[in-house]
Amino acid sequence: MAKSTKPASFEAAMSELETLISEMERGDAPLEAALAAYKRGGELVRFCQGQLEAAEQQIKILDGDSLKPFAVEGGE
Repeated sequence: MAKSTKPASFEAAMSELETLISEMERGDAPLEAALAAYKRGGELVRFCQGQLEAAEQQIKILDGDSLKPFAVEGGE
């Protein structure tokens, strides 16, 4: 069930994480499978955090080393 491979992308990791969460929320998995799913979930969260940090660094480079507030059209 739980893989130990690197996800192909941020989106793939999020999709797999959502699937794992749904399966774990059902609560019908044996303890060993639940622990493996929890471990895989941790791996996926760390992967996603790394991808987001890398994207933030790229934005900082593109914006001159500072993040700017996101301006939402329509006054919010």
